[in-house]
Amino acid sequence: MQNVFNVPVRSLLLLALFFLATTARASSHREAPLIANDPLADNTDVYAFRSPDAPNTITIIACYIPAELPHGGPNFHTFGENVRYEIHVDNDPAIPGDEVTYRFTFTRVNEDPTTFFRVRLGKENLKVRYKCERSTDGGQSWQTIVDGGMVPPPYIGPRSIESPVGLNTTYASLMQQAVTSASTGETVFCGPVDDPFFVDLGGVFDLGNMPRQNGQFRDGLGQFNCHAICLQVPISTLLKSGAAATPVNILDPDYVIGVWASASRRNTRTLNANGPGYNDSGDWVQVSRLGMPLTNEAVIPIGYKDFWNALTPYDELSDTQLDGFFYNPELALYMDDDLFGGAVPAFSKLRIQRKSLGAFDFGYGKDGLYSLKGNPALAGTALDDAVFGTLLLPGPGKARSVDLWPAFHTGVPNLPPYQLATGKNGNPLAAGKPFINNFLPNGGDMLRLNMATPVTPRDDANFSSQGLVAAAVLGLTQAPYNESADLEFIPNMDGFPNGRRLEDDVTRIELQAVSGVVLAAIGLWYDDYVPGTTASPVTPRLLNVLTYDTGVNKNDKAFQASFPYLAAPWAGTETE
Repeated sequence: MQNVFNVPVRSLLLLALFFLATTARASSHREAPLIANDPLADNTDVYAFRSPDAPNTITIIACYIPAELPHGGPNFHTFGENVRYEIHVDNDPAIPGDEVTYRFTFTRVNEDPTTFFRVRLGKENLKVRYKCERSTDGGQSWQTIVDGGMVPPPYIGPRSIESPVGLNTTYASLMQQAVTSASTGETVFCGPVDDPFFVDLGGVFDLGNMPRQNGQFRDGLGQFNCHAICLQVPISTLLKSGAAATPVNILDPDYVIGVWASASRRNTRTLNANGPGYNDSGDWVQVSRLGMPLTNEAVIPIGYKDFWNALTPYDELSDTQLDGFFYNPELALYMDDDLFGGAVPAFSKLRIQRKSLGAFDFGYGKDGLYSLKGNPALAGTALDDAVFGTLLLPGPGKARSVDLWPAFHTGVPNLPPYQLATGKNGNPLAAGKPFINNFLPNGGDMLRLNMATPVTPRDDANFSSQGLVAAAVLGLTQAPYNESADLEFIPNMDGFPNGRRLEDDVTRIELQAVSGVVLAAIGLWYDDYVPGTTASPVTPRLLNVLTYDTGVNKNDKAFQASFPYLAAPWAGTETE
């Protein structure tokens, strides 16, 4: 029996399974149920940072295809032919949607279909090339800026890459040859790389056993590869229309961008009835997206993951169904001894403020700063309803509306109370030392980066994988940064969540943030600080949070010093 499209019934079953895999959106490392069945279109990570060796540019990296085995032949992973991979940039909150979008499409050719080897005698099977298009008018028109860009093959092993019976070259040369200059000034690389994300996946998903209480931690993505799309873009290309060519200061609000990535497929696939292959047709449908790391993986519960992925970042501010998971994240339950803190001993150092300054309770389901709603003390601060108070203090019982929700949804403005406690003289609502401004309230989940913030050199003695947490510590405790409330560059102000550098330990930073470290930085100290009694706000509870370590705090391979910065992929012959 066949259907009207002349496709056998068993093929229809396969087609139905394909629809299940491609009609939902997802991101990160296989964290949502449906996209796990479509790895070629699965976002794993997004990075956005000011280039350390070319500070007039921004490097944006979007990674796809999670957990690639380096020795995963004979059908090694590569970019999909029937996928649109896109990098989106928002730079103006007054204009809905993206201002700049880069679109990548890939083609694959078998140069020698008579062999089962991926590489032999100078020829590649699944030799991959790409076209990159750019839109600067919200997707109304597109300009091809790279055509025929080269994608290196997988690093199969030394005979395939380096020997005369293979490609007779080095993998470093292949990567360098794949770095391409676009016609509009961007530098581009697409290809396989070592997966740059590092985390003890085994520990964290074993009911939060991170660092592991019994047994040795390990990088769950160590010795795995992924595929990356890397762009190095002049700041002038990403800059908001009408913004000055030189920033007013290092936190200029006109220099804030939001970055996210996606993958889309055609909405219909028809399997051929009389032979192999298929035909894709219909409208393009987004099947994957990613901005901030670990959002869908560790904040959104499993019953909502596919729904979360069905939204664009621009839908999130109007669709409030998922806001509660940021106001009161599940992880907070395991950082509170009055709830389930004892159930996750690995988080014993992480405890949330329940009585900060003797008055403010940020525990699960509590009011946080909402008790100040309408108080004249909020006048002129970001929490004033005449400023952003309707967003940041929306109601009672939304404990983390002032710190976690904006970190994932709007970014943070350079206004009280979002300044360091340095110079506040004990009043968290007073003006303090500025250290972040990546406020862009135009959408939801994106990486937000202030492009005016200078680069912290990677060889700086103060460079830290703890990003803005490290900047806050320096600004609060170390001379000369803590000697005035003046705006000045503090090392690591360019770190996550002000963008995301490759080295940033985002898992540790986000767990510290759930435990209230941002609140402490702005003067809402931990419960063991009693104003007028305790000598210093640097109390044992604060030190516990700052010294918390997941056990895995760097990548398994060193990053390169120049574009594309990512480490070469692992060879299939060198992994354990």
